[in-house]
Amino acid sequence: MIQAEHLTRRYGDVTAVDDVSFRIERGQVVGLLGHNGAGKTTIMKMITGFLEPSSGTVRIDDLEIGRDTRAIQMRIGYLPENCPLWPEMTVIDYLDYEATLHGVAEARRGGAIADAIRRTALAEKATAPIHTLSRGYRQRVGVAQALLHSPDIIILDEPTNGLDPTQIRHMRELIRELAKNATVIVSTHILQEVQAVCERVLILRAGKLVVDARMDELARPAGLLVSIEGDARETLRRVAGVAGVEERGAEDGHRQYRIDAPADAAPAVAEAVTRAGLRLHALRARRRDLETIFAEVNEEATHG
Repeated sequence: MIQAEHLTRRYGDVTAVDDVSFRIERGQVVGLLGHNGAGKTTIMKMITGFLEPSSGTVRIDDLEIGRDTRAIQMRIGYLPENCPLWPEMTVIDYLDYEATLHGVAEARRGGAIADAIRRTALAEKATAPIHTLSRGYRQRVGVAQALLHSPDIIILDEPTNGLDPTQIRHMRELIRELAKNATVIVSTHILQEVQAVCERVLILRAGKLVVDARMDELARPAGLLVSIEGDARETLRRVAGVAGVEERGAEDGHRQYRIDAPADAAPAVAEAVTRAGLRLHALRARRRDLETIFAEVNEEATHG
């Protein structure tokens, strides 16, 4: 279990992470989503002990960053956004070196390296010098080093960065496999990566945590959208079950309204509009998927 409480990180007058708290249970696959500069990488570095918080705490079960940093790091596999590699080393030599740093026993080292190479599809490049590899293959090497010591927490910062479509598909499959035995945190600014592999999303904006939700919760209906010819605000507000009405502009001469009401209020809305002598052009349930919520969060930042 990972628990972050009131995490804050400042660089002089700049607050990169601002009072962020969350809890991640064992075995979850969580997406940390936000634009570049939102604070994702800073949070990853604080969880892994590479960066000290200005205030707040990070706990992994009964361990705490600061007091038990080394013990926590032994339980974590970490792919930084720009994974440091030794370009003159071959892939297999680099992984052997990393396995030593991770404390993998010599008797287990060969098997751990072979398993990491197999899982990241690096067999054909195992003896190649790292400087000869494409960016996508270098990314795979970075993931392989994060798996060597069989960690129970795996943190991947922009894991599909530089990968082609085939490699992205393979990376998604690998993340799903890793999640069978480990807690996985995927930090990204790409919506599709969160939708493809995560069961929960944390959305950051300007260093603050603004959304914490399960992906299945985001798919639930969230009110009604209606298109009507004429001013229907008062008519809609009087419908039973309607908690609020927001006009969202006009399209092709039809006024668009967002109604805060359950989906089963749709028949009553249609009947009220018809009785008022107004022409109803469209009525549908509003679904707030990840793309919609991410757009709303950043629209609020623009107009706030």
